Amino acid sequence: MVSSEYERRIADRFAGFDQDGNGYIDREDFYGAAKALLGEFAVAARSDKGQALFGGAEAFWQGMAGIADRDGDQRITREEFVTGAVKRLRDNPDRFAEIARPFLHAALDVADTDGDGTATVEEAARVLKCLGVPEDLAGRAAGALDADGDGKVGEAEVVPAFARYFTVPE
Repeated sequence: MVSSEYERRIADRFAGFDQDGNGYIDREDFYGAAKALLGEFAVAARSDKGQALFGGAEAFWQGMAGIADRDGDQRITREEFVTGAVKRLRDNPDRFAEIARPFLHAALDVADTDGDGTATVEEAARVLKCLGVPEDLAGRAAGALDADGDGKVGEAEVVPAFARYFTVPE
């Protein structure tokens, strides 16, 4: 892959986290994602599912800040993301997925409207759209998450897919 393609992919990953588009990743981006998901699925923030989602967002932010916020200002710039997070993501994507697991688990729980422990492909697409994935891509991506073709997306499918997405080869 040429350097410009690598840079484009990194920029896409950064933009996915920078929910408010202000040029850096911070705690509010993670909370904004949680609020968007709760609104999409009409789940109250004070409910058990809502509290778990905010707890997962905080854990995810803390993990991300721990690997990328080099100057300790509670913001991750694109440069910090590229030089800190991306290197660590590339070196150990499974560890990064583990940092994200509480948020991913809670997001699936919010999207699981029938309480069977999984989200449908359609519900997963709604989650992805809330997280900033364009609508045309969200449906395809959600379908790809359904590795066994049962129409459902579970944590066992989402966490490894998340790790693969953040493995950005140069």
